[in-house]
Parts: sequence; structure tokens; C-alpha cells
Amino acid sequence: MRQTFKIGSGTLHLFEGDLTEMQVDAVVNAANARLILGGGVAGAIRRKGGPAVQEACNRIGGTYVGGAVITTAGNLKARRVIHAVGPMMGESDEDEKLKNATINSLKRAEENHLNSIAFPAISTGIFGFPVERCARIMLQNCMEYLKKGKPPREIYFCLWGKAAYKTFEQTLHELTA
Repeated sequence: MRQTFKIGSGTLHLFEGDLTEMQVDAVVNAANARLILGGGVAGAIRRKGGPAVQEACNRIGGTYVGGAVITTAGNLKARRVIHAVGPMMGESDEDEKLKNATINSLKRAEENHLNSIAFPAISTGIFGFPVERCARIMLQNCMEYLKKGKPPREIYFCLWGKAAYKTFEQTLHELTA
């Protein structure tokens, strides 16, 4: 399943599939603050990207909740990995932290002259963030970024499973209505 929406001078894509198979300039890892590639999206990136991705994370050492850092993508089809640290439910100010993780990921892409980026639904796995809230926050901020006309101009949401895809699709239709 996939859909495409023109927004400003850019394009927002919804895609159901495997983030590690995306051929984009950067994929976004739903990271933890210590940048340890464990399970979920991070584990898939570690397995397919190889040890170079974790080694690059180890050199950085970590970042704050809401922050984003960039590394090599190792053996992935993407050129780079942007590690965005989303909030855990119950830690307070979660919406603002997810907004910051989204915007900081876009800023890392812009700073590195990357034109395409693929996001997962950050924090909705073991961090327990509701998919509906995630979709609204991430889509709204990406749409605002696209309207500014700065890179990246191609933003993908690569969603794991039909339920997440449908939630993002419905939210995007509400935001563009």
C-alpha cells in the first residue's frame, strides 16, 4: 500500500513495508538515548546494516530525547541513518519531544544535503506512544517543513503493518482536508 501527496514544493509518501529496504538518502531509526541498536526498528537496522552502524553510534555515544544524530547506513540501501530519540509514554512532555525528534531529523537531513528521508512511526513500539498521536504530530510537522521548500523534499513514512498505515492515511486525509 502506498500513497503520495504534493505539499508545497515537496512530496509526502505513505508506504507500508520494511524501512530497511528503502532506497532513500536517509532512513530514520527510532533510537534510544544511548544509541544502542536493540530491538524493533533499531534491531532491524543493526541486522541489515551490519556492525558499522552500531560502531558509528558508539563513537557518538548518545543524544537527548527529542534529539537526532546521523551515521553511516552500513549495508542498508539508504545512504545514511538518522537516529531520532522519541519519548517513552509517561515521561512527561511526550508530544513536544516527538515533535523535536521529527524536526531534528529533518534538520540533520537538510544539513547533510539529503533530499529524501524515510521515517517509521517513532516511539510507537516498546516506548508505548499511541499511533494516532504519533501520526498527527509527525505528519503535521513534516507537512510544515515541506511548505518551507527546504530539503529534504521527499518525505516517506514507511509503516510496519496495515493498522499503522491506515492510521497514518486517515490522519493525513484529515490534515489535508
